[in-house]
Amino acid sequence: MMMTPEQMIAAQKSQLEALFALSGKAVDGFERMVELNLQTLKTALHEGSEATLAALSVKDLQEFSSLQPNLAQPLTEKALAYAQHVYEIASGTQAEFAKAVEANASEMNKKVQALVETATKNAPAGTETAVAMFKTAMSAANNAYDSLHKASKQAAEVVEANINTVTSTAMKAAQTNGGSRAKRAA
Repeated sequence: MMMTPEQMIAAQKSQLEALFALSGKAVDGFERMVELNLQTLKTALHEGSEATLAALSVKDLQEFSSLQPNLAQPLTEKALAYAQHVYEIASGTQAEFAKAVEANASEMNKKVQALVETATKNAPAGTETAVAMFKTAMSAANNAYDSLHKASKQAAEVVEANINTVTSTAMKAAQTNGGSRAKRAA
């Protein structure tokens, strides 16, 4: 079955709209990363200058050694928080991409099914077996896509849970290590 010029134009328009939407999501994710990096840079410069001024104002070695735990713990916590923000931005952008691709795939699937139904109604006599095989293949492909989509969603959830656990554990370890260093310095 041949597509009419109007159908071809509509399909191309739909694909371009989907491409522009994905491009917009990519730019939004990039913009959030740039904002995060700028804020991180500003904070690092400000805190670095404060730490340098504090180090320059110490009067003896004991006072200098007491500054070290107060500097190391916040750096570790900030690095972990930064990594968590990067992960959130990346996974959020990826989720938006997945949603857009899924919607586009669903729309394409509906169009293909409509095309198959139209072709089936207009199929010549004696092609029932071929039509049935084609419908079975389409159904199998849809089931495979659904299974793959569910598996990838579950894998993403497991990765997110693991990252949250690792981040939480690392933050607790950094706080514990920072606290024990501060006690030793005092």
